[in-house]
Amino acid sequence: MKTIYFAGGCFWGVEKFFSLAKGVVNTKVGYANGTLENPHYEDLKSHKDDASETVEITYDESIISLETLLGYLLRVIDPYSINKQGEDEGIQYRTGVYYLDNNEEKIIRDYFNDHLENDYKIEVLPLKKFYLAEEYHQDYLNKNPQGYCHINMAKLKPEERK
Repeated sequence: MKTIYFAGGCFWGVEKFFSLAKGVVNTKVGYANGTLENPHYEDLKSHKDDASETVEITYDESIISLETLLGYLLRVIDPYSINKQGEDEGIQYRTGVYYLDNNEEKIIRDYFNDHLENDYKIEVLPLKKFYLAEEYHQDYLNKNPQGYCHINMAKLKPEERK
């Protein structure tokens, strides 16, 4: 099993989207690379912390590759937008890929350089901190099927779903 962290705007939709993908074993939402220890949602909303809303994705690399996951991410974000995805705006909604294995940095950068123009705005950084979000945020769209989501789940093709 491998783990990667994606920030793509509101984490509710990003989590739901990736939880549907074949090869993804688990997803959790949280706050990555901020300045506070153990921030809460209100800390981000009130600008007390600069963490990004991020999804921890655990996946089986024998079923799905990091490159495939990166391709899925590009389907659901605007890689040229700064601090805004869908109707959500603010530093916590920036896009990012945060890795644990330094060898993955080259894979990520090469993938984006091959698939995007040079001025993309996706952070590619090592994961320094990740704190789980409050329980009510976990699997939010499963608990609240009519909840807000900026991501079109149909962008994951039927053959790519569990």
